[in-house]
Amino acid sequence: MNKREAMVLLKNKGYKHTDKREDILDLFDRKGGYLSAKDIQIALKDDYPGISFDTIYRNLSLFQDLMILEETELDGEKMYQFHCKEHHHHHLICLRCGKTRTIDVCPMQDLSQIDPEFQVTGHKFEIYGYCKNCREKIEKDEKSTHDSITVSPMT
Repeated sequence: MNKREAMVLLKNKGYKHTDKREDILDLFDRKGGYLSAKDIQIALKDDYPGISFDTIYRNLSLFQDLMILEETELDGEKMYQFHCKEHHHHHLICLRCGKTRTIDVCPMQDLSQIDPEFQVTGHKFEIYGYCKNCREKIEKDEKSTHDSITVSPMT
């Protein structure tokens, strides 16, 4: 899904075009990873100084209902990204920047042997960690923090 497809879907489903909806979708289009409601509020605060979480969550809920966005939870916070409508796949998710990478491996193939009588109707598989860029930034920050610690002699 992308902004253009989402705007067409909203129109076809009879939803009114609003600048806020378009700007929220534009943010997801530019970001290319997961965003929280707080991320959206911060990014849009200059254009919409009084934008409330209620407005943001109402739009996120609509986008989720229409399968424009998909949701996950990171550290107890709901995060959203454009719904993937490609072939069956799963994601690697960076905990620092929220960017995702598609992986085509599915563990369900092996899990189906555990209980062949259980009918699976859906599943979600996500792997959390840090992308290369974020790992390098974290290591650099840790190194600079370690290098700047000095011990002064006691007098």
